[in-house]
Amino acid sequence: MQNRLYVGNLPFDINAQAIEQAFAAHGSVTDVHVVMDRETNRPRGFAFVTMGTDSEAQEAISQMDGVMLGGRALRVNQAEAKPARTGGSGGGPNRGGSGGGFGGGDRRPRY
Repeated sequence: MQNRLYVGNLPFDINAQAIEQAFAAHGSVTDVHVVMDRETNRPRGFAFVTMGTDSEAQEAISQMDGVMLGGRALRVNQAEAKPARTGGSGGGPNRGGSGGGFGGGDRRPRY
């Protein structure tokens, strides 16, 4: 997981290919995941890039952090591990479970 990078402050019109091309100069890129807004299906301005090795990831961080891309200065650092989900029953709003007061998982839209 050391070779997964967070890339922030991306231009909103960028695509995965452009990100891959920018990072490929610093090593092999094995995956690019542009995070999309669920409602508008537009990029949210950040992505995750997975480099081939840890050393390539460190090289990409040192060379790409602060670089201008599409008129914006990129923020590049090591991605944090996703926190493990607990299997408890304390769901938040619209998550079902017994903790949110939503009756155990009724997923119908509320108008």
